[in-house]
Amino acid sequence: MLITASIVTYNTDRDELHKCLQSLTASPVSKIYICDNSPTDALKGFCHAYSKVAYIFNNGNLGYGAGHNVAIRLSIAERSDYHLVINSDVYFEPDTIERIAEYMEQNSDVAQLIPNVVYPDGRLQYVCRLLPTPANLIFRRFLPASAVEKMNYRYLLQFWDHRQPLNVPYMQGSFMFFRTRCFERVGLFDERFFMYPEDIDITRRMHRHYRTMFWPGVTIVHAHRASSYKSKKMLRIHVTNMIKYFNKWGWLFDRERTSWNRRLLEELGFEKP
Repeated sequence: MLITASIVTYNTDRDELHKCLQSLTASPVSKIYICDNSPTDALKGFCHAYSKVAYIFNNGNLGYGAGHNVAIRLSIAERSDYHLVINSDVYFEPDTIERIAEYMEQNSDVAQLIPNVVYPDGRLQYVCRLLPTPANLIFRRFLPASAVEKMNYRYLLQFWDHRQPLNVPYMQGSFMFFRTRCFERVGLFDERFFMYPEDIDITRRMHRHYRTMFWPGVTIVHAHRASSYKSKKMLRIHVTNMIKYFNKWGWLFDRERTSWNRRLLEELGFEKP
């Protein structure tokens, strides 16, 4: 079984990257692609100190999805069985990847998986979500938390017991474990999105043809930075790319979104608080 992984970097903190690489090099991952979107190749020497790491300098900021596509194309060419798209601020126990791969081997109709995800302090991250409407994203970003509490309760599936597996059409993109052959049918990340909605887009494209699973059999840690809440530049990037997303899939009228969200809520027995 061949498992590859990719991390897209941009002036990435070396301590953070080190912790992630420690987790990956201790796992059954055979090759780790560092796809560096930074202005310079200053990370090159740092990355060469790690076994399994192949450093790729992109000579410019291609964006998140396009950066990972560089590695995914190489993984497909190498006939990788599975490819992990992972953020540099994620770390986990040594047996995590092995157990995920075992689950994928036993469930051939699963194209994509995310495990249980927690913050460094152990709090649960709500990584499984409904497909978003414009209201979900606009109100969450610009209104006080108290004003969108009920909306988040539904959109983030906060009412659901995260100890159970779930086939979900949108999962947060910090850790996306893909069955590599499924890219041949679905395609790679949509490079129109520079950053942010590429995880929504590719999960729903995978979900059309396969199961896209939340699997709580293992837990990973994600030191989520939420950059767009702290930087006006990142907020502009977020808003611009979400406009592109809704232009692609539909603003008010998205039949697939309506159908899948309704079906998922019914499956989970959702009742309005």
